[in-house]
Amino acid sequence: MKSLQKGFTLIELMIVIAIIGILAAIAVPQYQNYIARSQVTRVMAEAGAVKTTVETCILDGRTTIGDGANQCQLGLVGSNLMVNQGGNGNGTGNGNGNGTGNGNGTATATVGFPVVTMPTANNGNGNNGNGNGNNGNGNDNNNATIVAHFGNNAATTLAGSTLTWSRDANGTWTCSTTVPAKYAPANCPASNNNAGAGAGAGGN
Repeated sequence: MKSLQKGFTLIELMIVIAIIGILAAIAVPQYQNYIARSQVTRVMAEAGAVKTTVETCILDGRTTIGDGANQCQLGLVGSNLMVNQGGNGNGTGNGNGNGTGNGNGTATATVGFPVVTMPTANNGNGNNGNGNGNNGNGNDNNNATIVAHFGNNAATTLAGSTLTWSRDANGTWTCSTTVPAKYAPANCPASNNNAGAGAGAGGN
């Protein structure tokens, strides 16, 4: 009587392992791309949440960021997908691109905040949150920007990229980003010219 073979042969096991390897080689990059795209979409929403506050402040004439009664209180919420560029500080602009930034905050290691540029009062990238401001880009119109810098827990393929919400003088907001095009949402196209990214001042 013939005995029935039990289990798998070595060749069968090798074939199964090879198939698993092929599937993994296809699935892992696709999953990584999915994660990166979802993170860009999330940061787009997180930065975009500030638009309502910025719009209200502009319409009310409160274009200086701060906690005072006549200042714009942004109420920013940190994100672990953003890197803190020293935070938001106020600067002065004359419409010719000249501005001075002042900051007095400290960068946060685990979360970052979007950087907001208001009309006639510039907010931009600070120096490691040490309160030393750089020159800002002054303007005397109703333009504004909200810039998110990818970092911290963001995918490595996104690190160093930015996503910018830009407001024109008519109050229309548009989104652009410097992430690779394959990660960019349809309503926030990838662009190497991230217009409106403010440079200027200091810490939270």
